[in-house]
Amino acid sequence: MIEEDQAWLDYRARFAEVYDKSNYASPLQAWVMRKSHSLLEKPFGADQHFPRVVEIGAGTGEHVGFVRHRFDNYTLTDLDPKTLAVARSKVGEQFVGKLTFEAQTAERLTYADDSFDRLVASHVLEHIHRPHLAIKEWRRVVRNGGLLSILIPTDPGVAWRVGRHLGPRKHAIAQGIAYDYVMAREHVNSCNNLIALLRHYFSERKEAWWPLPVASIDMNLFFAAHVVVRK
Repeated sequence: MIEEDQAWLDYRARFAEVYDKSNYASPLQAWVMRKSHSLLEKPFGADQHFPRVVEIGAGTGEHVGFVRHRFDNYTLTDLDPKTLAVARSKVGEQFVGKLTFEAQTAERLTYADDSFDRLVASHVLEHIHRPHLAIKEWRRVVRNGGLLSILIPTDPGVAWRVGRHLGPRKHAIAQGIAYDYVMAREHVNSCNNLIALLRHYFSERKEAWWPLPVASIDMNLFFAAHVVVRK
């Protein structure tokens, strides 16, 4: 069992190294992925200010460049220090003195209660085996009245499955990655179940879908939710 787990960790690390290429390999694919990040930041503008922001599962730092509101400090966290090193090289100079990079486990953050004004989790919650506990942990570190901003793919919706087959799957396989195997172990939560959790825990929220403004998992590729933390 230990050897199998280590083999998986090694394989996952290899996949992480080619993640950007797998998901941004074509102009259309890159455009779709960037639309997901834009969807999560659409409600905010330069007139808004969240002093302390933390991003969970920031990976290689793709999302922070889409943030439009003002902030004093933005902490990028990820389980893998190697991906954070890539993020630092990509975005470190864009926000001089305002970015922090820290290795953290999404379900067990080391931050004190009420540490942040906003928490961002883009393409993260579908990967976590006990998402209800992660949501509670994220709520803990956000102050009363702060925001949780969560973006998830509409997997296993029809549109998502078609898009996956035509895009990232093909490019990952071309690089020797068993894409279906990786996704079977990585996307452990369905979109509809995660949405049900968010609606159960947070009554004060705003939801958005892309590309169509209708609440349909099968007709869309991404779902975004901004929930207000009340304690």
